[in-house]
Amino acid sequence: MLVWVIIPAHNEAERIGRVIRGLFEHGWKNVVVVDDGSSDNTAEVARAEGVNLVRHEINRGQGAALQTGNEYAWAQSAEIIVHFDGDDQFDAGDIKGAVELLQNNSLDVVLGSKILDNRSLIPGLKKYFIIPIGRVVNFLMTGVWLTDVHNGFRVLTPLATEKIVITQDGMAHNSDILRQIKKLKLPFAEYPVKVVYHEFGQGTGGGVKIIFDWLISLFVK
Repeated sequence: MLVWVIIPAHNEAERIGRVIRGLFEHGWKNVVVVDDGSSDNTAEVARAEGVNLVRHEINRGQGAALQTGNEYAWAQSAEIIVHFDGDDQFDAGDIKGAVELLQNNSLDVVLGSKILDNRSLIPGLKKYFIIPIGRVVNFLMTGVWLTDVHNGFRVLTPLATEKIVITQDGMAHNSDILRQIKKLKLPFAEYPVKVVYHEFGQGTGGGVKIIFDWLISLFVK
């Protein structure tokens, strides 16, 4: 089974090397980093680690980086595509179980959730305010009820990535993807993943921006 891992990355030079090495240690050798117009040396670090690299000349947003990565994976005849953030918050050890869930249950999409088990130490404001609000807003917008609506960990079939065209360049791509999963009636499930929060990670402002992007996306569809 040919699995390709897509890492969207913007100014992740300090972390991208650890992310790539973690993937390699777990046996995931087919990796493409989409450098989304970074102003640091993210691309150089990724290249030195021996992965495939695609670059955006300007910062277009995570949604655009994922669409570019999907298209790259198609060209490599990928049989399974994994979305995996470049900020060193995910555990590469979770990929195997998510891939097996996809294969064993004839699913088209598996969505990571940091809520389904107790391995993630989620900051209080995020856990008790941002995530619950996001859950409700997402359901009202997409009709899809999830425990964790903004998680960048996904496992998809090529068919799913061909049908789901990511049109939202920024963080609103998450709700864009979920809307299309619902509309296209693609079979999906959530899978527990560990998320490690770092000091440089998304704060309250980031969560507010995500909600703002969701609302903006209502008017562009």
